[in-house]
Amino acid sequence: MDRLISKSILPLALVLLSGIPKLMAQNSFKGLEPLFSTAKSYVLQHTDQQLNMDGKLAESAWQKAAWTTDFVDIEGSLKPSPTLRTQVKMLWNDSTLFIAAKLQEPQVWATQTHHDDIIFKDNDFEIFIDPDNNTHQYFEIEVNALNKIFDLFLPKPYRDGGDALVGWNVEGLRSGVHIEGTLNKPKDQDKGWTVEMAIPLKSLRMGFPFHVPTEGTLWRINFSRVEWDTKVAGNMNVKIKDASGKDLPEHNWVWSPQGVINMHYPEHWGYLQFTRTTDAVFKMPYTESQKQQLWLIYYRQKEHQERTGRYASTLAELEITPQMTIDNQINQVQLEATAKQFTATILAEGKTAISINNEGLIQTPTSKP
Repeated sequence: MDRLISKSILPLALVLLSGIPKLMAQNSFKGLEPLFSTAKSYVLQHTDQQLNMDGKLAESAWQKAAWTTDFVDIEGSLKPSPTLRTQVKMLWNDSTLFIAAKLQEPQVWATQTHHDDIIFKDNDFEIFIDPDNNTHQYFEIEVNALNKIFDLFLPKPYRDGGDALVGWNVEGLRSGVHIEGTLNKPKDQDKGWTVEMAIPLKSLRMGFPFHVPTEGTLWRINFSRVEWDTKVAGNMNVKIKDASGKDLPEHNWVWSPQGVINMHYPEHWGYLQFTRTTDAVFKMPYTESQKQQLWLIYYRQKEHQERTGRYASTLAELEITPQMTIDNQINQVQLEATAKQFTATILAEGKTAISINNEGLIQTPTSKP
């Protein structure tokens, strides 16, 4: 919660720097570089094959699906690579998103035994999905090696005053876990565990009609693995404590790095591109590059508010230029702000205006309210 094959996107900060006076550009991004790291992408293949949710991934469709790159630390290159390997692969049909994760683990253990227990108290696997790619109204699903689920809906991130709706459930979810080894028997060595999920697409919608994804539909998605440092005590795996008697902090390993120890920055999640063809490649929409300039304004406004108690009323106060070149197109940025609210808008000639507000909500003129 709030603790806290794939083609790379060009480093977005470099895209935005094009055409901006050098000194202004350096001042704009200084100190925020980890928040503009490279995101990951995955082209999601369609299947009509019946898939058994047993965690074994024996079906031919799964054999053809590509694994993601290995998980990295949540802060990306700022921290060492994980000591255990984690990978994900995905498929879809007209009603379902299929997700499989393979977790290397020499000691497979779990203690949370009920639905909506705080699953991340165990080693777990977590899924974060934003179907609208606007950082609001997104979903989280956690699972442990006992195949127990913690699922929740967030109207907006915690940082913007959001509160999790734990009462929400993934209606129709099917899942299975396969363990290569023995569960909760620490005296032997295990290889790991695999989890498989079938998530009904209709369940990933709150209040709006469901539409089957079309060719090229883009969602935001990320995956996290929580891993605790443990030791064997009798017949149990127990968490290692520090000198004060507190559990050592958990490891947070993810597919697409967040740049910060917080999964609830949906703008840093990876891209999921739906396709029905076998030769589709990921294509970054122009609007995604535009959004990065809006996020720069958002982060700077939050810093300004923390420092001064109010939002900046002009871009100049934030040391951000009102004009920049993105992919050889001139973009104009406007800021409307009061002490307690702001909206920033970016527009290139011939393109749709995109805006962000003080709650981090991305909108276009055709966005749902």
